Amino acid sequence: MILPCLSVAVTDKKGKGVFTTEKIKANTIIEISPVIVFPSKEVKDIEKTKLFNYLFEWGNKLKKRALGLGYISLYNHSYSANCDYEMDFDYNTITIKTVKDIESGEELCINYNADPNNKTPVWFDAH
Repeated sequence: MILPCLSVAVTDKKGKGVFTTEKIKANTIIEISPVIVFPSKEVKDIEKTKLFNYLFEWGNKLKKRALGLGYISLYNHSYSANCDYEMDFDYNTITIKTVKDIESGEELCINYNADPNNKTPVWFDAH
């Protein structure tokens, strides 16, 4: 399920991102999409590919990796994200939900730290 007001467009600095063409209220589920799960024995190999930047740590011990289908892997990172995500390891899905009101034309972002306000540097910001 992907809300029809969502679209993928080019961003200024981050390549592609997910945007909305309509105003969306806080606490709205905007996407529920399946993932492809890579078992832990394949993680080292898959992380050597271009898919590395699109993978989520997966499973109760976070030893697996998952590639989100739908728009899941295209949400860009923000330390003050306007969306949050929830992983369902039983059904192999990720749900994206807004955490604040979002204006038409705004980019939808998640915090790759799994908490919309977590300021811990992520791998591409770590020095």
